[in-house]
Amino acid sequence: MPPISTALTTAYYDRQYNARASVQDPQAYMTRYTQESQAAFALSGAVRNQRYSPRATDVLDIYLPATRAAKAQAAPVFIFIHGGYWKALSKDDSAFMAPALTQQGAIVVVPDYDLAPAVTLDHIVEQMRQAYAWVVRNIAIYGGDACNICVCGSSAGGHLAAMLLARGWQQDYDLPVQAVPRSVLTLSGLFDLQPLLTTHINDWMQLDDAAAIRNSPRFLLPDASTHGQCQLRVSCGEFESHEFKRQSREYLAAWQARCLPGQWVEAPATNHFDLPLQLADPQSAIHQTALQLMGLDQSSSSMRAA
Repeated sequence: MPPISTALTTAYYDRQYNARASVQDPQAYMTRYTQESQAAFALSGAVRNQRYSPRATDVLDIYLPATRAAKAQAAPVFIFIHGGYWKALSKDDSAFMAPALTQQGAIVVVPDYDLAPAVTLDHIVEQMRQAYAWVVRNIAIYGGDACNICVCGSSAGGHLAAMLLARGWQQDYDLPVQAVPRSVLTLSGLFDLQPLLTTHINDWMQLDDAAAIRNSPRFLLPDASTHGQCQLRVSCGEFESHEFKRQSREYLAAWQARCLPGQWVEAPATNHFDLPLQLADPQSAIHQTALQLMGLDQSSSSMRAA
């Protein structure tokens, strides 16, 4: 975008990052998230409100595959981080993919985090790193494979998933530097927060330049020595704004430029809010991608059987 007046730039970014304005009835999608998550709560293998740190609000839910006892191998783990522009939604609205993925043999983990403006983005990033560290250390208790973790996030959750790929944070959480996700799937993520500084989003985020940069995954990319085996998949809804698409495309390109393995996943006829719901649809490319990343797709199953 060529340099123009600050007022016009602000108006442009306000429109581009106003996800709610991109659909007719955003609340209808929020209602779907909540309603479709109810089925997960009734799963026989549901472990609710497990603490991942000493703080009372730091809890996550674990959904176990019903057939886990019959499996000799540890189950792959799917961590889903919800969106909501860091100020809305919760784990209770974000388990809609659990029935479909646990049916295929995955353990699904959905962590909660505190919301802005009550807390800073630094605090939220810290929570998700603590949640990830807890899963690495403890998921074997539930039959999970800590070496086969797929982290997925939508919108602000996509940002938080990418912050788990940032270089050099593991030692602060007593994890080895090799304790990285086996794969990450971002849906309409935000990877450079600088454009948000002059928008309405910063009314609740209260980011300054330094906070925006230190929380921008685009500038924190790892290298192949630690992340060379980590598969990145990036997707964005067909009907998203130019800026959401640009952010995802540029993050993927920067990842690939560091000789790290990554691919784009097309999501035709989707918008910002129904894209994550594709995780629950076995016919969708997003669902199939999640299974492939965990080694649960049919081709992987056929190879293991052979």
